[in-house]
Amino acid sequence: MGNKRTLSASLRTEDFGSRGARRLLRSNRIPAVIYGKNDPVHISLDNQEFSNKVRHFSETALLKVMVGENEYECLMKDYQEDLIRGQIKHVDFYEVTSGQLLRTMVSLVLHGTPIGVREGGVLDQVAYEAEIESLPSDLPENIQIDVSGLELNGVLTLEDVEFPKGVKLLSDPEGVVAIVQSIREEVEEEEEEDADEPVLVGAKKGSDEED
Repeated sequence: MGNKRTLSASLRTEDFGSRGARRLLRSNRIPAVIYGKNDPVHISLDNQEFSNKVRHFSETALLKVMVGENEYECLMKDYQEDLIRGQIKHVDFYEVTSGQLLRTMVSLVLHGTPIGVREGGVLDQVAYEAEIESLPSDLPENIQIDVSGLELNGVLTLEDVEFPKGVKLLSDPEGVVAIVQSIREEVEEEEEEDADEPVLVGAKKGSDEED
């Protein structure tokens, strides 16, 4: 596991409330909790280290959290951020167990230029993630999907996607991932939506119209 996915943490043994959290944040530390097979482990993270590395983390990226001499293999499940101040306020980790199946969402990443786009169509990605099940060691960071063979008016479903060995799809296999539509169809759909808008009966057509 690369250094980008390793975090150093300090154990917290008291003052778990909001007052303690504010004290940590003022000292440039982030309160965090590791949940899993045992009791929750309360820790604090270095704000600068976490902020620099968080962009490399996905929901399915396995992380190594070092708490003293103890090592926890985790998924980052959630973090709270103050968008106004640009400050991360809290992080939740989930400790994984070797040999135990995990259920989680994984990102769907499209690549390639569809045949239909080269013929004048527009690629529309409908689904951006899917639910999967796998062992921690088989967990992919994302699913790369080649859409270069998708033709005009073609539809790609989850059933068409090749998932890595050891990864089981839990989402509906008939769920649509992407489609290639012609520009004319998109314009017609917009016109139909405009036509469905209600019209006020009896409204005056203009201020200069005589009674």
